[in-house]
Amino acid sequence: MSTVILGGGIIGASIGYYLSANQPEGEIHIVDQSRELFTSASGYAAGFLARDWFEPSLAPLGAMSFDLHHELAAAHGGDRKWGFMKGTAFNLDTVAQRKREGGSSNDDWLRTGNSRAETAAGSEDTAPVEFPEWLTMQKGGVLEKINRGETVAQVDPLRLSQFLIDGAVSRGVKLHNPAQAAAVVEDVNGTITAVRIKSLDSKNETIIPCTNLVLSVGPWTPQVLRDLFPSSQVSLDITPLAGYSLVFRSPRHTMEHEKNVYRGTSHAVFTTHPPSCGFSPEIFLREGGEIYIAGLNDPGMKLPHRAEDTSQLFDPSEMQKLKDVAVRLMGYLPKGIKEATEETANTDDLEIIREGLCFRPAGNTGVPTIGRVGDNSLGGVKPNPRGGVFIVAGHGPWGISLSLGTGKVVSEMIKKQKLSVDVSGLAV
Repeated sequence: MSTVILGGGIIGASIGYYLSANQPEGEIHIVDQSRELFTSASGYAAGFLARDWFEPSLAPLGAMSFDLHHELAAAHGGDRKWGFMKGTAFNLDTVAQRKREGGSSNDDWLRTGNSRAETAAGSEDTAPVEFPEWLTMQKGGVLEKINRGETVAQVDPLRLSQFLIDGAVSRGVKLHNPAQAAAVVEDVNGTITAVRIKSLDSKNETIIPCTNLVLSVGPWTPQVLRDLFPSSQVSLDITPLAGYSLVFRSPRHTMEHEKNVYRGTSHAVFTTHPPSCGFSPEIFLREGGEIYIAGLNDPGMKLPHRAEDTSQLFDPSEMQKLKDVAVRLMGYLPKGIKEATEETANTDDLEIIREGLCFRPAGNTGVPTIGRVGDNSLGGVKPNPRGGVFIVAGHGPWGISLSLGTGKVVSEMIKKQKLSVDVSGLAV
């Protein structure tokens, strides 16, 4: 039995990691178009993890995946290797304090620029808490804790993704990049027997036997499905959503603060439309004294052919909007000034580490697609009867949080094992 996983992002890497454990049957191949892996959301996402911020059909997977993140970090030193930190989530309401209901059934907040905190199933009404030193925007704002217990955490997604792919490769998984699936190979009965892989460097093609074919190419999944199965009846409600991010350091949040003030605990702050902003920034403290801010999304930006081509679409004027908000929320304020404005905020003490743009695969139903494609849904092409064709995509902003649970469940599907959690509501 041979498994070919198209997509080497964190979802594909996680599937390969869990599938290669415990003496797997047959070869496992991961194919990715990019020369450098994790150049989209898997490397540029915030890395925020939540246990109970999901709608009912996603709740079991969310809880299991969160627990797996804890277990993996404990077993492999994740605090050092990929910045795993327990966390606390806050809502910073700069407009008016409002009651939030948990368990939103969709991700409309993502496209409309609202706050992710509105979806928090674990949110609770509490008295306002004291602003941390690194968050200098205080006038007119109310800061509230919104997670209940130890139900949120933080990782560096790039380092976690690299750990997963390295672990998979060390177990014998074969990585092909930059490469793409040129076509499926069928026998005389129209049954898939192999995949023809084309190297994007040498242009050489290789035939890889294929019992199981997994499509986990993030926002590129619908196009790959159309390319390989042009007559397919499967309709994927997945659209690309571009988003800018900024990573920086501040003298108000140093390694000393991380170690001694916050005791190795991360902060996640979700804002509600700061004045003159137009979107709801999300801010995360990450291991190493880093601060990550995002929330400026563009649903109309055209998806590039490959993830590594995203840099060609980068708009400095859009990034400046994010920088301006970072200054207003976290910039230095001269003595006697209580609110940051373009005139009063000082950018000199914020050290920019990385400016980013990436695309996330946003499921239009608010949930990802995870499951085996029906035998009669590929337009005359038949999945291998000993395996199948699987689609795993559309995780939106939750790809990092759900990555481990998704990888484990899909590996169980391929191995025909009992699933750890019920994901029937996410089926193709």
